Amino acid sequence: MSQNQVANSNIVALLATLIVRFISGPLCDRFGPRLVFIGLLLAGAIPTAMAGLVTNPNGLIALRFFVGILGATFVPCQVWTTGFFDKSIVGFANSLAGGLGNAGGGITYFVMPAVFDSLVHQQGLTPHKAWRVAYIVPFIIITAVALGMLFTCEDTPTGKWSERNKWMEQQHSEGAPVKHEIVDTKSGIRANDSSSPPSESSSVLEKKSPRPQDTIADQEAQTSEGDSAYAEVVVAPTTKETLRVIFSLATLSVATAYACSFGAELSIESILGSYYGKNFPHLGQTETGRWAAMFGLLNVVFRPIGGYVADLIYRSTKNVCGKKIWLTFLGVVMGAFQLAIGLTDPKSQSTMFGLSAGLAFFLEACNGANFALVPHVHPYANGIVSGIVGASGNLGGIIFAIIFRYNGVEYARVIWIIGVISMGLFIALSWVRPVPKGQNSR
Repeated sequence: MSQNQVANSNIVALLATLIVRFISGPLCDRFGPRLVFIGLLLAGAIPTAMAGLVTNPNGLIALRFFVGILGATFVPCQVWTTGFFDKSIVGFANSLAGGLGNAGGGITYFVMPAVFDSLVHQQGLTPHKAWRVAYIVPFIIITAVALGMLFTCEDTPTGKWSERNKWMEQQHSEGAPVKHEIVDTKSGIRANDSSSPPSESSSVLEKKSPRPQDTIADQEAQTSEGDSAYAEVVVAPTTKETLRVIFSLATLSVATAYACSFGAELSIESILGSYYGKNFPHLGQTETGRWAAMFGLLNVVFRPIGGYVADLIYRSTKNVCGKKIWLTFLGVVMGAFQLAIGLTDPKSQSTMFGLSAGLAFFLEACNGANFALVPHVHPYANGIVSGIVGASGNLGGIIFAIIFRYNGVEYARVIWIIGVISMGLFIALSWVRPVPKGQNSR
């Protein structure tokens, strides 16, 4: 394959993920994130098993488009996690789940070659057949996980998605006070009550009948004097409300930030092995691939740190603005590291790998901090917001990948260009309110 064909296949895969992420957000609000998650896994498992049938570059490009469906599972994953955890700890929960997902890309660099080697040396297959047979392994794993989720997991902390409002109705019919294990709207402290089911989350409750748009907006800001708990309702999205949420300045702010951080991660990871190979040809293809894989593997630690620190700030300040300041700080320093790598184009391994590790920390922590903030933005439409933000990450990846494509092997130049774009946008977005005006900022 030519370099342009490789770049095109990367862009097509990102495009597929972008489209499906955008669609899966509203689907999560309507049908529940668990079923959407399972559906995407099964839909992506089929083309994965068919990878061995590819015989030419165009076939690979088409295949990568359909395999890209799997990348959209990030959205129902984040929506599902948000539904089970309180806002005071949801940043760490979301970033840990997302970090493990990102790390899967790095793990693949090690696992798939090992499977290939086993098929060649222990099973006696030719290399031509072995790489094709190897793709049956991820197909089996993905299918097994999807079936496991289908038969063993719950939609919400209280059971089925279709029955998530029954406990509320029962409490009202019995005249019992409705208390949930959610964030206190005045203090940000968890409000526990022995009458509520374990781990009850406010973000998974839906109103039985739709309300006017302005009433829903007012609902977000209401607090009841003497009552520390309030219900954040997830409403079935209408076209009008979906558009209002999408074009909200608060939504566009976190979406743009994710386009810079996760978009940069996607594009840089796709060329990092080649960049290392260009500057350090003595390492060879296998070694440069392993060093490049480390960038993704660091997500296991760095992305959760971003969400965890955001939660600490939130619990300390009792205000969402603290999370926004942390996100902006990470984004600006991330851009500074991109400038450092791009402008110096290190020829020393220690300098290159050190700067790459520093970039990985701030970039991946920025991703985690972003989805610590997302649950606060239009919580009644968390699926829509998560879908838009997740899709924007892939949009950023496509834009940056196109810049890489038209700059050939000038990897350093593109990295500093990305750095300038990221720093500029994060500074510009720092003045945007983290939550819409009129909505409770705690």
